[in-house]
Amino acid sequence: MIDVELPPGPAAGALVRGFAACLASVTEVPGAELPLPGEDLAHALGAWRTWLAERGSGLVPIADPVRFQWAGWWIAVVEHPAGTEVAVLAFGTPPGVVLSPQVPALLGRATADLRIREAHAVASLDPVLHRQSAGADLRGTVEGLAVAPAAEAPMQLLEVAQARAGRGLDGDRYAAGAGTFTPRAGRRPGYDLTLIAAEVLDEMAAAGRALDFAGTRRNVLTRGIDVNALVGRRFRIGEVLCEGRRLCEPCVHLDRLSGPGVLRPLIHRGGLRADVLADGEIRLGAPVSSV
Repeated sequence: MIDVELPPGPAAGALVRGFAACLASVTEVPGAELPLPGEDLAHALGAWRTWLAERGSGLVPIADPVRFQWAGWWIAVVEHPAGTEVAVLAFGTPPGVVLSPQVPALLGRATADLRIREAHAVASLDPVLHRQSAGADLRGTVEGLAVAPAAEAPMQLLEVAQARAGRGLDGDRYAAGAGTFTPRAGRRPGYDLTLIAAEVLDEMAAAGRALDFAGTRRNVLTRGIDVNALVGRRFRIGEVLCEGRRLCEPCVHLDRLSGPGVLRPLIHRGGLRADVLADGEIRLGAPVSSV
């Protein structure tokens, strides 16, 4: 995602230009390189679909945007209280607005609170999943540990935690099956343990958007290791064997609990979801290493 301002030009209306800014942001293409049709949005969508198809992607209409849940980007046309239509870029599950070129005040709003007229997802035309290589050895340390006894309860910082295979950390809401996003139809991968890199929080603080470890609502704070690179790999935290499942992307729920403005800077940097494969103890300062 890149910051894109509303493109100038009287030929295209404000809604078309707002949608173009969202599309340029999510594709990370400079706005000047994106077609900007002078017609209405319906004609512009046709032009953009052709442009995206030439680049291996598509613009897919979302049938029920109010209930749409997808840990990726999508663009919505919403009704503004002033009676105009504006385009916004949404992300997360549940989703929130991460870019609103026409009306910046909508930034951070939950899409569930908006009147959505239509919505579209940008998706690849090629669904082939390419096998990842093993990658280099990764090493770091544990800088923080935290659990919350119930959904939305404050995080409690620990010096030592007991990990349970197939469950998570003792005392945490997900180990007890009581987290906000705990699967209701049985166990699913990626809900035992969450990690986040301390370097991300350092960068946020330097940018004036300070967020402490407890505010991330993750279980393990690491330093010195690329947690994103642990997706699909086994690793140890001290003596505890784990397996990285997927990125722990931010959502509007986290934005609501930990203060506005944390959704956007944590996109693709919100940490890792992992399974615990063996019981064991995790302490502050414990090594984190790929296996």
